[in-house]
Amino acid sequence: MITTSLDAPCLVAYPMQAWKDFEAKLAGLPQFDKAVMDLKRMYVASAQDPDIDAAGRLLIPPMLREYANLKRDVIWAGNVTYVELWDKESFHAARRAITDSPERRAQMAERLAGLGL
Repeated sequence: MITTSLDAPCLVAYPMQAWKDFEAKLAGLPQFDKAVMDLKRMYVASAQDPDIDAAGRLLIPPMLREYANLKRDVIWAGNVTYVELWDKESFHAARRAITDSPERRAQMAERLAGLGL
């Protein structure tokens, strides 16, 4: 299942079982909670189960391609339980924003240390 990211101009892809597990957890949340409603509208409503063509290529629907500004060159970026699909230029710009920011790198290191990593 593939959908829009909540915090970056990219797409997020889940294995089907992981997506079903996510939807089951979401179904258990209060349906009239504003944040839950927003999440459903932004994340769940955009989700697509993309087709695969005869050559084995994943066919990303136009709405999702437009959201992530996907052009010719894309990057699949693994994120433990899901993967992100980025326009190549956007991905490199996002990485530079992190690597060029001592504050953001320090926040990551602090968070990882707090997790015992």
